[in-house]
Amino acid sequence: MGRLSDLFAPETVAVVGATDREGAVGRAILENLRDEFAGEVVPINPNRDEVLGLECYRDVQAAPPIDLAVIVVPPTVVIDAIEDVAEAGTDDVVVITAGFSETGGEGAERERQLRELAAEYDLNVVGPNSLGVMSTANNMNATFGPEDAREGSISFMSQSGAFITAVLDWANEQGIGFRDVVSLGNKTVLDETDFVREWGDDPDTDVIIGYLEDVDDGQAFIRAAREVADDTPIVLVKSGRTDAGAQAASSHTGAIAGSERAYEAGLEQAGVLRATSVQQLFDYARALSGLPEPETDGVAVVTNAGGPGVLTTDAVGDSSLRMADFDDETIDALAGAMPDEANVYNPIDAIGDADVERFGEALDIALEDPNVGSAVVVSAPTAVLEYDGLAEAVIEKREEHDKPVVTCLMGGARARAAEEVLREFGIPNYFDPSRAVAGLDALARYRDISDRPIDESAAFDVDRERARTILERARDRDDNRLGVESMELLEAYGIPTPDGEIVDDPDRAREVAASIEGDVVMKIVSPDITHKSDIGGVKVGVSENDVYDAYEDLVARARNYQPDATILGVQVQELLDLESSTETIVGMNRDPQFGPLLLFGLGGIFVEILEDTSVRVAPIGEGQAREMVDGIKAAPLLRGARGREPADVDGVVETIQRLSQLVVDFPSILELDVNPLVAGPDGAVSYTHL
Repeated sequence: MGRLSDLFAPETVAVVGATDREGAVGRAILENLRDEFAGEVVPINPNRDEVLGLECYRDVQAAPPIDLAVIVVPPTVVIDAIEDVAEAGTDDVVVITAGFSETGGEGAERERQLRELAAEYDLNVVGPNSLGVMSTANNMNATFGPEDAREGSISFMSQSGAFITAVLDWANEQGIGFRDVVSLGNKTVLDETDFVREWGDDPDTDVIIGYLEDVDDGQAFIRAAREVADDTPIVLVKSGRTDAGAQAASSHTGAIAGSERAYEAGLEQAGVLRATSVQQLFDYARALSGLPEPETDGVAVVTNAGGPGVLTTDAVGDSSLRMADFDDETIDALAGAMPDEANVYNPIDAIGDADVERFGEALDIALEDPNVGSAVVVSAPTAVLEYDGLAEAVIEKREEHDKPVVTCLMGGARARAAEEVLREFGIPNYFDPSRAVAGLDALARYRDISDRPIDESAAFDVDRERARTILERARDRDDNRLGVESMELLEAYGIPTPDGEIVDDPDRAREVAASIEGDVVMKIVSPDITHKSDIGGVKVGVSENDVYDAYEDLVARARNYQPDATILGVQVQELLDLESSTETIVGMNRDPQFGPLLLFGLGGIFVEILEDTSVRVAPIGEGQAREMVDGIKAAPLLRGARGREPADVDGVVETIQRLSQLVVDFPSILELDVNPLVAGPDGAVSYTHL
């Protein structure tokens, strides 16, 4: 394991603030440790010589060497207590005490001091405001929760301590075991990224799960989780939504790609399986911790009940899996083994009088088929079927074929008894067929995650210094919005732009139009007017003779619409062939947690109406950029639907990558829209200003 190994495997644990007072947190933690912990427990309290039968020390300096210190003193003396611990040579600290940034004011100042102290002494600090930590490997329960965890291979982190206590109480009844459990608290020092890295290095952690309300550093989390997810599945429930997206109204991208979409994109890129409920979190974890990955997406269903078999088939249809098409040999074998009334196609209905032998034979034949990657055994209780025997048959066939099998043994007491048998061999049982299929679906999705290559971002040959100069010019004039320089910035990063210029008088507008072949497009340039088409701020197909009047009209419309708007001029551009092209949008909004959030979709005036967009967190490579293009519903338009000439998709993909490089290189760019990015047969051209 990594640098946090002593946190989960200490030989000596000190409880700083230990007490024997009834109802005190310091007593609850000491009792939990004293009753089970394999190592030495050291109470620290200057006012006690003994606590709960254990010798008590006035401070950590007087105590034996401490591997892990659990702090439960009042908030006003926490900093002093941690400094004493650090001076004594202890690196790992769990701060149970609340009263820090969650209370504001003085609490926030205490948390700042704690962060600085941890940096000074290079401490690993969990919390503050934490329930504590557990590790079943050495029976360490350094929490004030009422339940110990069962031993298992799932490591679990949570921002909510109450969530942990509820989960452990439920999980013990379900027979679900854990390796390590951490209550993250305020995450002042150690956060979710640290524990993902730690458990990724732990050979005894088969699955990492968590309940998160936020991610402190989205970029660091993506990097760490993506590396870990190659070998260890990560499943998270993410709660809480922000209004950051709704408040970002100055760009299409900001309005559409809010913080929740950043989490969706970031967690997907990190290789995290996201659960939508606590039940789903553990349904996924149970399958991932005990079963092999399926080699194909084909699912076989074996049942003795038609209704549940249909429900299971529907659930497969709703998932990323598919019902397996049996080979002729499989169908023939099933026909020879099953009664005439049985259905030998998928789902296999062994009918209501099926006994253990018939179930086992049907499962054996199905798993032998190369088109079957996994199987669901669905059964209703009958007088001729012993669930214990069925469980043993399922175990035998799963191990013989080395394919994932889950069960849906419906019923009460008899199903629970069989479930105990199945659990010992890593086979989860679910009452609801849809949950059983979801478990298999998680296995297949994780297989795809672990198999996919790392999508390295390209480094294009760009004019970074020119871009830097453009942005510095805007900063020097104390302007947070780009005007005439916007097209120059795109050009500096190799993003094609149409011929044209932004002008500030009608005579110059006519000169620019004369230099461009054919009619032109004219649009008002104002950082204060986002939806220019809505106010008549765009004119398409303007002839050279009409340019002067068009200029005057555009400026007048803008002034009438918003008298105090900053008018930077009028953009005069060549008229692109939009009839054979598709208007798309590529943009960026900088998310507080994940950084630059890229957006691609159908553009022009329809972007906010149709909201047909895909989102990724920059930096991205060609694979992610191509997924963004393929991921919108309007993708067939780009590929040449209904006789249209296909657009240069490669050009669009390259533009997205170049924009990704731009916004990563310059964190000062908070948001931008390229709308429309006109995708035609001959390339993709930015037809806008930022």
